[in-house]
Amino acid sequence: MDTLRKETCMDKKELLALMRTQSYRPLTAAELMEVLGQEDEEAFREFLHSLEQEGYIVRTRKDKYGLPEKMGLVSGRLQASTKGYAFVVPREKEQADVYISALNLNGAMHGDLVLARILPGTTGRRQEGEIIRVLQRANRRVVGTFTATRHLSFVVPDDAHLHQDILITPGNSLGAREKDKVVVEITRWPEARRNPEGRVVEVLGQVGQPGVDVLSIIKKYDLEPEFPPEVLREADGLSKELGPRELAGRRDLRDWRLVTIDGADARDLDDAVSLELLPGGNYLLGVHIADVSFYVREGSALDREAFNRATSVYFVDRVIPMLPPRLSNDICSLNAGEDRLAMTALMTITPRGTVKDYELFPSIIRVRERMTYDAVRRILVDGDPELMERYRELVPDFQLMARLAAILKRRREKRGAIDFDFPEAKVELDDQGLPVAIIPRQRSVAEGIIEEFMIAANEVVARHLYELAVPAVYRVHEEPAPDKMEELNNFLAFFGLQIRPNREGRFNPRAFQEILTAVKGRPEELVISTVMLRSMMHARYAGQCLGHFGLASPYYCHFTSPIRRYPDLVVHRILRETWSPGGLTPQRMAELDAFVALAAAQASEREKVAEEAERETLDMKKVQYMERHVGATFTGAISGVVPYGFFVELENTVEGLVHVSTLTDDYYHYQEDQLALVGEHTGKAFRIGQPVEVLVARVNVEARQVDFELVKPEATVDTGPVSRVRGQQQVKSREKDTGSAGSKTRRKIRGQSRRQRNKATRGRS
Repeated sequence: MDTLRKETCMDKKELLALMRTQSYRPLTAAELMEVLGQEDEEAFREFLHSLEQEGYIVRTRKDKYGLPEKMGLVSGRLQASTKGYAFVVPREKEQADVYISALNLNGAMHGDLVLARILPGTTGRRQEGEIIRVLQRANRRVVGTFTATRHLSFVVPDDAHLHQDILITPGNSLGAREKDKVVVEITRWPEARRNPEGRVVEVLGQVGQPGVDVLSIIKKYDLEPEFPPEVLREADGLSKELGPRELAGRRDLRDWRLVTIDGADARDLDDAVSLELLPGGNYLLGVHIADVSFYVREGSALDREAFNRATSVYFVDRVIPMLPPRLSNDICSLNAGEDRLAMTALMTITPRGTVKDYELFPSIIRVRERMTYDAVRRILVDGDPELMERYRELVPDFQLMARLAAILKRRREKRGAIDFDFPEAKVELDDQGLPVAIIPRQRSVAEGIIEEFMIAANEVVARHLYELAVPAVYRVHEEPAPDKMEELNNFLAFFGLQIRPNREGRFNPRAFQEILTAVKGRPEELVISTVMLRSMMHARYAGQCLGHFGLASPYYCHFTSPIRRYPDLVVHRILRETWSPGGLTPQRMAELDAFVALAAAQASEREKVAEEAERETLDMKKVQYMERHVGATFTGAISGVVPYGFFVELENTVEGLVHVSTLTDDYYHYQEDQLALVGEHTGKAFRIGQPVEVLVARVNVEARQVDFELVKPEATVDTGPVSRVRGQQQVKSREKDTGSAGSKTRRKIRGQSRRQRNKATRGRS
């Protein structure tokens, strides 16, 4: 909160707006103070320094301040390639990326916040620059493999974007041995002709030792599996005994027929549901969420730790929870047969799927059964006689839930919600943590029930808070940027498709869904869905209600998972305060306004880290699985075409490259206007969506790469012209939610892979 007060002594937007005016010329701090009417010199200079360190402004050699873009400079994050060169991705989104050669990095490393000077003679989208200042370092600690020679020790970073080995000076190895995975703290940053230096601060274990691979990723993303002692003490001091204090003001729902429906391996059960059919045909839907806010009080050690973590992180073999297991798996988890405190959203829904009325209140509940997705699916789809008999009291409820979920889904589809249905997979591990199977996982009616019910509750709570005009953390998903839409439409034109804006020049999410419907079942369905998803904005948290584009919902927040997401916990707290006598005072409203902005930013940032770490772990296990199948053949489909080959996605969701050099029956050339590799003499072509059979030729676990070779190329190529997709109907549209395409997409088609997809439109995400 101290940082917040210092930053708000002056409005950042006001200062930047002044500097963006045409008449502005660089001013000293004293001159700026006079112009802006500031009196506290120390606080104002600290404010300027913080903006300078964040890359918003630049201080010249004459101690004058201005905007980077007005001085031929660009501030942004450095994204390094694995080959040494890099790009600066500007903070100002309307600016183009700036290419930085390896010779012009000047000690900057991947992920650093940097200031770059644009080199003369480079303009537009072909700007080239050099790093002149590193504003913030991103890699103070690095995970890698320790190597010792006779005269030298060094660590090879696991992250291939960090292309320089880190020298370990004598006496700083912490006893690390050859091929140990270690964590290194950098003690001297790289210079033009000098590698970085560091000291080993933690030895994780030998390469190949069970669990070390996942632990390395955990450390790479600076995740902390263990909780501080004071947090554990606070959690251990909580009691799950429910007395008069706990029950005061709560509605007793313990005799209601409530169930949880989750994955078989879930331990943190934070949502239960109930449903009954009312006289007249309306549905009474209850969504009952663990009341974590009762136990995790604002400002407590538990709360501070939850704020820092912001989310639970789910790996293939373990979970790093937001809250200690004492809370996440016990006191707060809605375990069957045990009394639990909850926050209930009770909704009356019409047969057309409209929420006619609702109530929000604290409750005490007792879950009747802990159900799994598989069991509910087997009851509703397979009519499994054993399960039907075992849960005979609940079978009518499940049937009613399936009916209401279908109604709610149709209503969402009618208003234009986008439904990306990508195939997903689960990796099964043995006792040593080695992958033994990759099992495709499809959403069933059971997942659909929970997804629709959670969306309904989230929308109701978001609208309730918005109409109360109280501060809150909202889940927002904004309309795609115009340049992303242009690139997407350039890409869709290859398939005779187009998304058109409405009369106001805006895009409607329904237009995206129409495209997805049009390509359903076609060979190019997967890649079009992927490119569309990437054209959209990434869903995030915000202190303003900006709507959710992908769900076509004007009001949306996260209310349903307070055990594993901090924004949900904040929403619960604010709801509780609105129920207190007198409500929120003006002073409290101001405090919450500032806090929800901080909480939203923190949660958005930590969510990105969690997604990347989870994705990298899953990719690693998939590649490890393929390493055990070198020489085996698989069937798949071409998921991307590039000048040096094409990518194939197998039925088990693993993706690998068929390099053009392995296509020996002809000379193949990349035809950008066809998104195809075409044979020079035979005219044979390899295109997106084409089914192929491949052999696993090589696997590199460290680089997460799988190389395929085509089996029987004469039997798998497609000689049909690209015009086969040209004459198809052009789909008129308006607006939706995801990623990017066009000429940039064609250059980066590798990036349109499974690992890049987010879960922006999933109901629980």
